[in-house]
Amino acid sequence: MYNNYMAYNEELTNRVRRAFNHLPNVEEKKMMGGLTFMVNNKMCVGVLKDDLMARIDPQVYELALEKKGCREMTFTGKPMKGFVFVNSEGTSNTKDLNYWIDLALDFNKRAKATKKKK
Repeated sequence: MYNNYMAYNEELTNRVRRAFNHLPNVEEKKMMGGLTFMVNNKMCVGVLKDDLMARIDPQVYELALEKKGCREMTFTGKPMKGFVFVNSEGTSNTKDLNYWIDLALDFNKRAKATKKKK
C-alpha cells in the first residue's frame, strides 16, 4: 500500500523503521520519489515504490548484484555503483531485509556525507 503523498510501500517502510529503531542519529527524508533513511547525516537506505534502496560499499557491489531480488540502481539512466535496488523477493523476510540494512550500515561508517548546498 502506498501513502497518499509519496510512492513508497508503507509496510516495507515500517519494517525498515523497526530495524533502525535502536540507532541514534537516524533521520527520515522524503527524496528521490520515496523515503530515505539518513544515518549520521549520510544516505543509508530508502524505500521507493516496493523496492529497498541500499547504499553499499562499491567493493561489494558486484557480489551484491548476484543476490536474489537485487539489481542496479539506474535512477539517472546509468548504473550508480554503490547503490542497489532490492525488490520484495530479496526483502520478504526479516533475515533478508536485515542483510541489506546491515550491509548499508556497515558502509555508512566509511561513507562520505554529501556536502550541503549553500
